[in-house]
This record gives sequence, structure tokens and C-alpha cells, in this order.
Amino acid sequence: MKNLRHTVFWPPFLLVLAAGIVSFTNKDAFINITTKANDWLLMHLGGLFSLSGLLLLLVVVIVFFSPLGKVKIGGKDAKPMLNLPNWIAIALTTTVAAGVTFWGLVEPIYHYLAPPESLNITPESHEAVIFSMSTMYLHWTITPYAIYCVPALMFAFAYYNMKKSFSLSSTMAPLFGSKIDGRWGKVIDAVCLYTLALGMAAAMGTAVINLGGGLNYLTGIASAPASWAVITAIVMTTFVISAASGLMNGIRILSDINMKVYVVIILFIFVAGPSSFIINLGVESFGHYLTNFFEKSLFTGTASGDQWPQWWTVFYWANWFAWAAITALFLGRISYGYSVRTFIIVNFAFPSFFGGLWMTIFGGTTIHRLITDTKIADIFNTGGPETALYAILADVPLSAVVIPFYLFIVYLSFVTAADSNISAMAGISSTGITPDSPEPSIAIKVIWGVSIAVISWMMISFAKIDGIKMLSNLGGLPAMILCLLIGASLLKVAWNPQKYDKTKQ
Repeated sequence: MKNLRHTVFWPPFLLVLAAGIVSFTNKDAFINITTKANDWLLMHLGGLFSLSGLLLLLVVVIVFFSPLGKVKIGGKDAKPMLNLPNWIAIALTTTVAAGVTFWGLVEPIYHYLAPPESLNITPESHEAVIFSMSTMYLHWTITPYAIYCVPALMFAFAYYNMKKSFSLSSTMAPLFGSKIDGRWGKVIDAVCLYTLALGMAAAMGTAVINLGGGLNYLTGIASAPASWAVITAIVMTTFVISAASGLMNGIRILSDINMKVYVVIILFIFVAGPSSFIINLGVESFGHYLTNFFEKSLFTGTASGDQWPQWWTVFYWANWFAWAAITALFLGRISYGYSVRTFIIVNFAFPSFFGGLWMTIFGGTTIHRLITDTKIADIFNTGGPETALYAILADVPLSAVVIPFYLFIVYLSFVTAADSNISAMAGISSTGITPDSPEPSIAIKVIWGVSIAVISWMMISFAKIDGIKMLSNLGGLPAMILCLLIGASLLKVAWNPQKYDKTKQ
């Protein structure tokens, strides 16, 4: 703890702790305040989130073809710290987390049953089918991964090539020079640390509820605070031990296993499921997504007073931004020794392809069940999304094996992502982090890991998950502004990388 950055660690830590305490002692007031703040943000600034996501996507394309694309992170003599398969596995599993395992099966139900009213799409119609699937491509492919890629790439270049400190403020050095290294730099790090802590707690809450629903389906044990506490403790212990073991041990091994189980479940669901329907629906929906890309990306619903974009697309973008800033530290750190173009392929192109493939197979499976079995909609409306999820999986061949395997994937997915983010949070909370000494102390990793787990359990048990999701969402605003500034920094570097690259000096 002697290396703790007190001005960065304590403000977000105490604020996250306060949010948990308030949700426990006065949940009604907590939900009321966060709901009003969240609604105001999404209603008044929703269009800015959508436009920002599109701008960062443009930045990725420009940088890929710019002179910066040929530059190697760490200098021309840098040797990769990870081989390519390990790097791909870690980069993918760090960003996917447990969200893709839950929403890939559940989100299409929402869009099929309740598409935007302003688009005049009849619920449960063939238009709703295409809208549902094409919306999955919007939410889980190129735009969100552009939001991740830009700050991660700028940090990698600033940390290894510009020789800047392990701090988010380093990413804006091309714009502001040394002015960003002092008080403002600490404020930026503290704010982003707060947003990720809440985002992680929200993600963990989702994963725990998902696992609780599966446990209830398999054993009959009620999905309630008592079982959630046990699940939370198991998940927390795993990712804290893994994070404490360092990058080359826990994270590398877990991400490799995670990639393999992803491949297994994708192949099985595709082969055992309605394969031809999945392919044909995917092709048609992808065409709809491409044809209407800008319209879907910039749909705000303002003209008709439709709140669907705020509930879905804008909400997603705000959460992606909230996560992206701190996650960039980890993704940038592991990219040493590879070119900028390879970085973009690994952190943008490949995850986007994987997200599209996952949503095609799992989303297509869900939609096929909705069309052929009206009971799924009834189960969803009465039992909630996690109940409908397991009803869908129960119809898959060998479901007695598939469902426990799916639960293992949910567990492993969150543990892998939490592992890497805990390491990044501990790193930004510490002094003395350098390429030669990249690991923060185990004590700081344990503190963040235990705190997030406890807050997550308190939230889902007393204020439900909505409260913490909205707090995470509110953190998306400062993170979005930061990511836009980072994007401007990256463009400035892209056209004249030699000016900033100290490895050539």
C-alpha cells in the first residue's frame, strides 16, 4: 500500500462505497435520484453519445491507413510480450465479458416483442425479426469496439513510444503537453476509476443473477440474496487470485481456456440448432444493417418522442464509454511489440467479427424459438429474461450438458474480464508502474476486487441491478468527453508519428 496514489484511489473508492451504503439504507431515494439523473442524461445528450461512437469509428479507419499504421508499439526493436494467439484471446475476453453470453440470447426477445413505435414495426412480425437481428449487429460489432480501440491504441503509443506514465492523462499529451501531467491528470484518472468500478459492479451483478437463474434451473435453489452471496464469493475469489498471479499466469491461462469454450459452444449451437435459418437470417439482417447503418447509428427518436434509442442504443454507448477508458490501460499494456495496424486488427476487426458471429448464432437461435414456440414470449413476460434464456437453452439437444457448460462459460467470461480490469484499476491507483515493473501490489488488487464484489451483492440484493447500471451510465458522460479528446490526440499523432515517437530519438 506504500505505492498508493491517494488522490486517485480514495475519492472513487469512497464514492463507490457510499453508493453501496445508500442503496442498502435508503434504496427508494437512491433509485429515485439515479433514475432522474439517468433519464436527463439520455434524453438531452443521447445524440452526442451516438455521434461520438461514429466519430471514433472514423478515427480507427483513418489511423489504420495513416503513417502511424506502420509504427511498432515499443519501437522497431520491440519483441512481443505475448504471442499472437494469446494476445487475441486476452484482448477478446477482456472486452466481451459476461455481457455477450447473456444479451446474445436475451436482447433479441426485447426487440422482437417491442420494436421502436416510431418506426411503425409491428411486434412479432417479419420486420421485427429483421430489426431485432440487425440491431444486434449495431450494438455488438464495429461501433463499440471502435470505442475501445481508440483510447487503448493511444495509451499504448503514449506509454511505450512517447515514454509517458501509466495514466489516462498520458493519452492527451499530444494535445496539451506536460500541462496534463499534474492535478488534471489525477482528476481524469479518479473519474475513470470511479466509472469502471461501478461498471464492473453492474456487470458482476448481471453475471451473478444469470448464474443464480441457472443454478435455480438445475437444482431448484432459489435465485435470492443468499445464493447470490455464495456465487459472488466464489467469483470474487477466483478473479482476485487470478489477478494477483499477474498477466503471464492467471489472465493468460484463463483467457486461453475462455477462447476454447467459446469456440466449442458456438460450433455446437450452430450445428445442433436451426443452421440454415441462422445463416439466411444473418445474411439478410446484415444487409439491412449495412444499408441502414447511418440511420440506425444516429437514431435518437427525438422527432417522434420515441424513447427506445435512450433505453437501448444510447444506454449501450454510455456504458461502453464508461468501460473503455480504464480498459484501455490494460489493452494498451499488452500490445507491446506489435504494429499499430496489427493492434487495430486484434482489438477492433477480430472482436467485431466475433461479436457478429456470436449474435448471428445465438440471436438467430433465439428468434427461431420465438417464431416456432409462442411459449417463450409468455415465459419472458412472466418469468423475466433469465428464465426465458434457460427455456431457450432447454430446447437445445443435450441440454442437460449444454446448460451447465453455458453456466461455466458465464462464470469464466466474467472472471477473465474482471481479472484484467482489476489489474488496470490497481495499476492506475499505484505509483511506480513502468514497462519494467508493470504489476501493482497484490494488496491493491485485493481491495478493489473485494470492494466491487461486496458492492455488487449489496446492489442486486437491495436496490436491484438497475440502480448501479444507471450510476455506471452516468459515468459515460465524462468518459465520452475524454475519449473524444483522446481521439483528437490520436489523429494528431497519426499524420506525424516521428514527432512523438521517442524510441527513434
